Amino acid sequence: MMYQVMEIAQGPGGPDLYWVGANDRRIALFENVYPVPNGVSYNAYLWLGAQSVLLDTVDKAVSGQFLENVAHLLAGRPLDYVIVNHLEPDHAATLAEVVLRYPEVTIVTNQIAAQIMRQFNDFDVDKHLKVVEDGDALEIAGRRFHFVRAPMVHWPEVMVTYESTRKILFSADAFGTFGALNGNLFADEVDFSRDYLDEARRYYTNIVGKYGNQVQALLQKAASLDIALICPLHGPVWRNNIGWYIDKYQHWSTYTPEETAVVIFYASIYGNTENAAQILAARLGAGGLRNIKMYDVSKTHFSSVVAESFRASHLVFASPTYNAGVFFPMECDLNALAEHNLQNRTVAFIENGSWATFAGERMREVFSKMKNITIVGNNVSVESSVKEQTRRDIDALAQAILDTIPRHELEAHVVKEGSVDNAAFFKLSYGLYLLTAKNGEKDNGCIINTAVQLTDNPKRVTIAVNKQNYTHDLILKTGVFNVSILSQDVPFKTIQHFGFQSGRTVDKFADVPDVKRSANGLFYADACANAFLSGKVVSHTDFGTHTLFVAEVTEAGLLSEKPSVTYQYYFDHIKPKPPVGNAPKKGWVCKICGYVHEGEDLPEDFVCPLCKHGAADFEKL
Repeated sequence: MMYQVMEIAQGPGGPDLYWVGANDRRIALFENVYPVPNGVSYNAYLWLGAQSVLLDTVDKAVSGQFLENVAHLLAGRPLDYVIVNHLEPDHAATLAEVVLRYPEVTIVTNQIAAQIMRQFNDFDVDKHLKVVEDGDALEIAGRRFHFVRAPMVHWPEVMVTYESTRKILFSADAFGTFGALNGNLFADEVDFSRDYLDEARRYYTNIVGKYGNQVQALLQKAASLDIALICPLHGPVWRNNIGWYIDKYQHWSTYTPEETAVVIFYASIYGNTENAAQILAARLGAGGLRNIKMYDVSKTHFSSVVAESFRASHLVFASPTYNAGVFFPMECDLNALAEHNLQNRTVAFIENGSWATFAGERMREVFSKMKNITIVGNNVSVESSVKEQTRRDIDALAQAILDTIPRHELEAHVVKEGSVDNAAFFKLSYGLYLLTAKNGEKDNGCIINTAVQLTDNPKRVTIAVNKQNYTHDLILKTGVFNVSILSQDVPFKTIQHFGFQSGRTVDKFADVPDVKRSANGLFYADACANAFLSGKVVSHTDFGTHTLFVAEVTEAGLLSEKPSVTYQYYFDHIKPKPPVGNAPKKGWVCKICGYVHEGEDLPEDFVCPLCKHGAADFEKL
């Protein structure tokens, strides 16, 4: 048997949602245009229960694997429904085969998709069809599927499906990526930033990049949903750090640079234009810029040029004049940027010519038609090869570019002698912990960042607890506590639930799953922690805002091998970023929890109402 399925979610009787897609590592060009050196996955999902629901199908190239996956899980029972979110052949080419094998199946899709389905297929579409409209819901065997139109993300018929009982978003091509799956289905099981992010960016910017407004409309709809899983049609499934990936989509779809960086794209016939580009890069580096990349567009696929242009804030284009225009590899790339709606960038130009120099003028014409493009400096004109005057012109262009980059991006922070920079303390190796305590029938918990082993024999730990926390008062009264060492898969809602509200006014353990009690009768986190410690206080010291408790460890348990979450990991991957383009123009944002205080001034004694950190931990928007 060649079937290969992967479990996604558990139902009351065991796993009931499966990945039934397939990987194609033989493919060279996706859509016969985009190189995919790491292949591509075609994702489809099968939900089993009293009735079965298939969500999308796959490309014909991997139909054998897909059909056997479905047959294996159905094990002879009928397929009741197939929900078609997207009719592009890489996701719907095997639909006819599914109908042939399961002739009683009902196809759920929208009216526009139904018409395209008729165009691609010869079977009687209307015999099987159930049409849904934007906002409709369909209940199937206790599951409630909601259908949300997402036109032009990236075909006009596209919709996404949200299953509200499990909070799962089947997102069609949104949140997908190039690259086959290598045995790990979930994004948190791989180093996504290292292994997939560049390909995710290249996928988005080239496949969907032109339609930023449409993606924004979809993101605004998604913002109203409580999403526990995102199941895209390409690439890994998302169950943790979803906010981090959505933030990437916010940047890409609003054409906001991800990074303050300079990318130099050059085309060169005999090496002289390349020489000018190299000199510019060296001048920028000498000026303190650390984020510079260079690409020879004659051997760089245009899809990478588009992706890098969406990533970086500053772009330089260097081209020789060719046939009284731009050298055609560069011309191709510039047209691709215009077609993909690039905007909000700072650009500069270097041109070369031996008897007629027109490349710079032509490049400026292309960018003049784009939105919010800032052209910095004068065109640097190379007359065949770089001379001393050319070097001076390159120096001037480098300085003009550097003048547009914030100084903190260019050089190390200057330390003022005798000062105390609060940011330095965030470089200490803080973790995040769930501290729990109990008084009578009242359980409570809060998030802390300081739990340290003091001695090994006897085993003792210290914790520092803010006096504003109700948990502090319970420990002071009872002398016992648990510390759950949170792991990297902890969702932001857990931090928010235990860290941003008071146990004096809410019952923090009402309806909280995945907790257990240790021998001392206190709760500890079972699902998003890798270990827990039980402590019995032997001494405590008042330090003004905090109390330092020293405790003997009475119990300790290892829960998993997942890495512990650090403050840095929390900032980079878990804490949601403020929505790009929607933040107040004036105000202060808490670097700990993201709370925004609107207004020009922030009082010196201001305390964040959510995480209780002071004014020193706020930065101006």
